Amino acid sequence: MMKKRSLIPQTKVKNPEPKEKDDNWVIWAAWADRITFEEIREKTGKTESDVIKLMRKTLRPGSFRLWRKRVHNTSIKHRKKFKLGRKKLREKIKITDIY
Repeated sequence: MMKKRSLIPQTKVKNPEPKEKDDNWVIWAAWADRITFEEIREKTGKTESDVIKLMRKTLRPGSFRLWRKRVHNTSIKHRKKFKLGRKKLREKIKITDIY
């Protein structure tokens, strides 16, 4: 017999979220652009420096450098910087809409 298919479509993602809030979840969240360091701290208690140490320990050197470059250049990983960037973007859009 064939297994009954569910009516809810299953979305396949490349890197699905790990179930438990362990080191695998922290690594997954650190790579995710929309999860801030503040959110990681709220869920796991790990500070930004703890996350960096964990990433340095578990990733290959090249992957770690790539991640650090990405995090350093991306202001999304910090809530304050993200909100400030959004505010500047909104102001820029308002100015260009006027002309």
